[in-house]
Order: sequence, then C-alpha cells, then structure tokens
Amino acid sequence: MADIQPIYGIPALKVNDIMVISDLHIGVESHLLKKGFNLTSKTKDMLNCILENSNDCDHLIVLGDVKDSVPGSSKQEYREIPDFFEQLRERFSNIDIVRGNHDTNIEDFIPSGIRIRPSSGMRIDDVGFIHGHTWPNEDVMRSDTLIMAHEHPAVMFKDGVGNQTTEPCWVRGNFISGGGRYETFPKTFIITPSFNRMLGGSPMNICNGNFLGPLINETFLDLDNAHMFLLDGIDLGKRKDIMVKDRYEMRNLRRGPRGR
Repeated sequence: MADIQPIYGIPALKVNDIMVISDLHIGVESHLLKKGFNLTSKTKDMLNCILENSNDCDHLIVLGDVKDSVPGSSKQEYREIPDFFEQLRERFSNIDIVRGNHDTNIEDFIPSGIRIRPSSGMRIDDVGFIHGHTWPNEDVMRSDTLIMAHEHPAVMFKDGVGNQTTEPCWVRGNFISGGGRYETFPKTFIITPSFNRMLGGSPMNICNGNFLGPLINETFLDLDNAHMFLLDGIDLGKRKDIMVKDRYEMRNLRRGPRGR
C-alpha cells in the first residue's frame, strides 16, 4: 500500500517517492491584469517552493492546469512555463503532467522528456491520478486511492458576527459506488488544493454548494463523512459537522429565490 502524506505547510503530497501538486495556473497574473490588477508573477516563488520541499522525491506529478489561459495562451505563459519546467527537469528524474481543462496546446510549452498524460488520468501501482474535470478511465478507477484536483478546495470559517474567511484544505474520504458507470472503484479519494495560492479556493463546506468535477457528488463519494485538513495538518473533522451558510445563501433564505 502506498504511503501518502501531505507535505507540511504547502499544498503538495508525497506518495512514496513522488511529489504531487496541482493547479499551477501559470499566467494568472496576465488574466488579472486585464481586470485592472497589476501583480508580480508568483511563478518563481512556486518553483522555489517545489525545489525546497521536494526532499527525497525523484518523481514529480502535476495534476493539470499548468497554464491559466483558456482558450489561447498569454505571453507570460510562453515566457515562464518552458523555463519553469527546464529547472524542474534538472531536479527530478521523472515528470508527468496530467492534462487539465486549461492545458490546451500544453505541448508547445513543455521541454522534451516530460510526459503529458491524458485527462482521463494515470495510475501507478495502487494510486490513481487525475485532474478531475472529466471522467477517469477504468484502469485509474481500479486503484485503491484516487487523487484528484480541479476543485481548488478550501474551508470556510465564519465568526459570531458573520465575517467569513477561507483557507485551502485537503479533503480525504471514501468512495461509496461506481455510480453505475464503473464496475470497480477506489476505496478512498483525496482532493488536492491549488498549488498557486493566488487562486484562493472554493469552500467545500457551504450548505447547498455546487462542485465542479463529475465524481464530486454523493453518488460516488461519501462527502458528508470526508475529513477536511488544513495545510498544517490540523484535522477539522467531518465535513458534515462544519457546514456553514455563506452570505449569498443567507440573503436567499431571507428574501426568497431570485428569478434567473
């Protein structure tokens, strides 16, 4: 059985000798610039974080969304992504990228020797790896543990006067079925937070919240009893015990449903 542990303090997993990260969204600053936000690129910071925390890992898996622009690509992506992976290639003997929904034309950016896996995922021994925006293949679903991204999970905290804050988190729980689509399915799942801290996150503990990936629903996963963990390892408990209502939902409860 694989030894799967979060790397303390950062949104990365260690699976045996493999470092697993997701959702880099290199180039997001260019997207935000169009909206009036002039921000310094964090790509170098992400690279340094990987290099400083890889320890004895010899293999890197990136679970999709290396780039941010979709469709198309930005000058920032063309400038930063190739150098980013050239430096990673000097550190890791093996690098795999599982294609995400933002990774159109990713082949144009990636140096030779780095493998680009299909969006349906990849499997190493008893662990499956997907980005999460589309259905995994059947071989991936035969793994014992499925690691997925795409959702940018976070936990929402709300104080006594209604102020809300969110923190990135891990979500870890059990599969309950193959949903009639898969004859075999994993025992457990892990949803990884975004490696790019610029992106914030999508709170997983909001009442009546909607999720992105096709697997992230109560047909496949026991979401109620899934545990949510902060990046420092604190177990916040079961999701069903820490549910909150956000401001938008509270307005709807007071005013009634709005027309579409």
